[in-house]
Amino acid sequence: MSSTTPSEVPSAGASVEPGDLDFATRAVRVGHHRTAEGEQGEPIFTTSSFVFASAAEAAARFAGEVQGNIYSRFTNPTVRAFEERLASLEGGESCVATASGMAAILALCMGLLKGGDHIVSSRSIFGSTTLLFNKYLSRLGISTSYVPLDDLDAWDSAIRPETRLLFCETPSNPLTAMVDLSELVATAHRHDCLLAVDNCFCTPALQRPLELGADLVIHSATKYLDGQGRCVGGAVVGDRKLVGEEVFGVLRTAGPTMSPFNAWIFLKGLETLELRMQAHSRSAAALANWLALQPAVERVYYPGRPDHPHHHLVGSQQATGGGIVAFEVRGGRSGAWGLIDATRLISITANLGDAKTTITHPATTTHGRLSPEDRAASGIREGLVRVAVGLESVADIQADLARGLALVPPAAE
Repeated sequence: MSSTTPSEVPSAGASVEPGDLDFATRAVRVGHHRTAEGEQGEPIFTTSSFVFASAAEAAARFAGEVQGNIYSRFTNPTVRAFEERLASLEGGESCVATASGMAAILALCMGLLKGGDHIVSSRSIFGSTTLLFNKYLSRLGISTSYVPLDDLDAWDSAIRPETRLLFCETPSNPLTAMVDLSELVATAHRHDCLLAVDNCFCTPALQRPLELGADLVIHSATKYLDGQGRCVGGAVVGDRKLVGEEVFGVLRTAGPTMSPFNAWIFLKGLETLELRMQAHSRSAAALANWLALQPAVERVYYPGRPDHPHHHLVGSQQATGGGIVAFEVRGGRSGAWGLIDATRLISITANLGDAKTTITHPATTTHGRLSPEDRAASGIREGLVRVAVGLESVADIQADLARGLALVPPAAE
């Protein structure tokens, strides 16, 4: 079945337990169960269904008495390989892969919540997640309260008797705000609540929330897990009960399914994840420091800089500052749009985690569907620009931004 405990790593000789291997090795090896063909690369199983040896075997698999492939909506060997590898890297027991990151959040909520339950969420989350909570989960009788990400007292005060789930992104999109996960875990568990962490910006290469006590980790695999902007997908990682049974049950029934081809792409992405995240982080740190010196830039948001309010969590909870840099330019929307439109190298797109550097205006893209009041509460101002630093030369990225920064109106005398 899908969403099982990460299995042994196939090798030419004796099997090796994943727990004996370093992160980089597991990112390359875990999840691949060689077929009788003896392939070196992971195969793509492009099949909708699977053949049984007998009616009795079919009945046993459908009944859950015997594990094995049934139907690619919820059991596919290529998807399972991705699930096993990601679960191993995050330190989880089970993983459920989904059609998108938003499908992962929806599957988590559908699997673990019911009418009358309450969510406490950070205010600093992806705009579509806010809409999912406010517009769609509310129709099912699931309510949501929002608090500042780093205000632990606010988290504690917002929890009610019916609160079931605490949800956060750390670092947040797009301002890279962070919360002390160990403290938030303590708050959640003191009130018998689950804590779900969107780990999209860091990936397990830089941060592993489950090791800090979080119950669930969510990914948009579309981003850094892919690494080259090729496919859309998502994942939920956690234990055998919450994820392996409850969230998996939603996938099996409702079918927000990851395709085998996309799973194969993500498998290939995981092989270079650690190397890429270190490279993204180095370049982002250099770019952030350069931006802080530019007269047209009013403020830089990057966790790796000492002036970031949560810089103290870098190096402990989060290995590096990550690959996302946000900054505010003078002139509000006009200044931000002028800067963005002047770029020639950087891609104007709301995606991130690509080998190619991307740039976007959050107030009118990723958070554009939020009300002006909600954007203001989240700190999404009109002059804010988000850059997801890719793998190009930092000097070339700086030169491309300098072209637009030169167009920003000078400060008033």
